[in-house]
Amino acid sequence: MNETSPVIDVVVPVLNEAHILERSVQRLRTYLDLEVPFACRVVIADNDSTDGTAEVAERLAATLSDVRLVRVPERGRGRALSTVWSRSDATVVAYMDVDLSTDLGALMPLVAPLLSGHSDVAIGTRLRRDSRVVRGVKREILSRGYNALLRVVLGARFSDAQCGFKAVRTDVAKALLPYVEDTGWFFDTELLVLAERAGLRIAEVPVDWVDDPDSRVAIASTVRDDLWGMARMARGLTTGRLDLEPVRHRFGRPPVRTPVGIRMIRFGMVGVVSTIAYALLFLLARQIAPAQVANLFALVTTAIGNTAMNRRFTYQVTGTKRLARHHVQGLVAFACGWALTASALALTAGLGHTPLMEVGVLTVANVLATIVRFVLLDRWVFRTATEAPRTRDLDVRLSARQVAPNPSATADERSAA
Repeated sequence: MNETSPVIDVVVPVLNEAHILERSVQRLRTYLDLEVPFACRVVIADNDSTDGTAEVAERLAATLSDVRLVRVPERGRGRALSTVWSRSDATVVAYMDVDLSTDLGALMPLVAPLLSGHSDVAIGTRLRRDSRVVRGVKREILSRGYNALLRVVLGARFSDAQCGFKAVRTDVAKALLPYVEDTGWFFDTELLVLAERAGLRIAEVPVDWVDDPDSRVAIASTVRDDLWGMARMARGLTTGRLDLEPVRHRFGRPPVRTPVGIRMIRFGMVGVVSTIAYALLFLLARQIAPAQVANLFALVTTAIGNTAMNRRFTYQVTGTKRLARHHVQGLVAFACGWALTASALALTAGLGHTPLMEVGVLTVANVLATIVRFVLLDRWVFRTATEAPRTRDLDVRLSARQVAPNPSATADERSAA
């Protein structure tokens, strides 16, 4: 361990910010020197600026203590953060936007749970009741809508993915960064979702935040990229390509299970796909087989696919452990559904029904079977999964000065990393 290594690396990613960089870094450096009882280094990550930002950063690095410039030749905020964080020798890595929209008074409450060992990741949130936020209605709606979509699509439990005020234990960052694919604005969201899926603890700190009227974020392209990022992550988590078991095991975290409301939504989505597939298979099979045989064929086929999709998408179970058992139990749940639909067909026998009428009756029966199936999957088939750890909420009034640096612990952490 280098004895001159800082406890905290504060990264400021910049792209063509020459007009504001000097004022912001001087303010940040002054605050760190006066208010933070740990060795802190400010790292300016120049993201291929063309307006003289690099020259301003070089001057600041030459005149201010513990200020460094790192040039990142390719653009992308995520790329800049990943580059600096992956090389850091600090105990904690953090970042904030160059406009300092977030009040710096939240910095110590942000890093305190990481230094104390309470949490692994910490984020500033603008969406808590005790946060104080000044911004336009359009951005407020977009932000809340985006975070609500994250909860539905990716099962996120943190409240604010986009606030430019975050910190991570360096060993945790280095373990997660190889899994992060995005190099732009979705980088934050991807890192948080991965951390949560690995069972890591995320602390939330309500912040005072004022919107920057000079923000040059392209909203339309950012929204498009975020939606694509969500779809990519959902696919990776569903197919098992994103296997976070090594990270979970390294930090000794329990398996993660999403909240019951999210499980129900995802199960419903799988159910819609399964019901459509069932109806199509039944109609095809009905051309060459009696109704009961066609029903059995369609149910067995969709039941196998349904169990596989729910295993990955609804319950995030990956690998082959208990795979056979889950499918056997899924077939038991299928048998219950088959009994309901078979009974429905029997009741319609002799009524002069047509194949389309049969499909209608079976669809209603399938809705009831779906409810039974969810209860069985949730309470029996996948009941061994444990509940996800709750996001840790911290009061902004936390006295972070109570957290004392522990050099020996820091050394141990770094050697373990």
